[in-house]
Amino acid sequence: MDFNLLSVLLVSAMPFSELRGAIPLALYFGFSPAEAYLLSVLGNILPVPFLLLFLDYLVRIATKVELLARVYRRVVERVERRKGVVERYGYLGLTIFVAIPLPVTGAWTGTLLAFLLQLNRVKAFLFISAGVCIAGVVVLLASIGIIRLL
Repeated sequence: MDFNLLSVLLVSAMPFSELRGAIPLALYFGFSPAEAYLLSVLGNILPVPFLLLFLDYLVRIATKVELLARVYRRVVERVERRKGVVERYGYLGLTIFVAIPLPVTGAWTGTLLAFLLQLNRVKAFLFISAGVCIAGVVVLLASIGIIRLL
């Protein structure tokens, strides 16, 4: 597998960079805008079903290790502050939340929100995926200079 392709997939799958970091990276590597979008969206969506399936198990393990428990509590506190749109608009709110390409609003945080709010996992996956697709369009357009984000 090509190193650049793998790099884009990995960056887009990581919780802090997600597709906000992957799309500009892919464009830098010389991928076409369509390739950059598709690779980044795919990489960003890839971890979501696994997180939805195994997050309860991972949380049980993490809360038994003091350092991980503290990290988990801090993350949950941050996510809890941002759950209003999802509580107000339901699954559509989840899509809106994930679609806004700002820090702490991507697929990973959306997945954690779905978990904390005990949303249906299949529906959550579909609405998170839609949000990732929308965020990808926004980031791509910003990256190629069609729109400017403040």
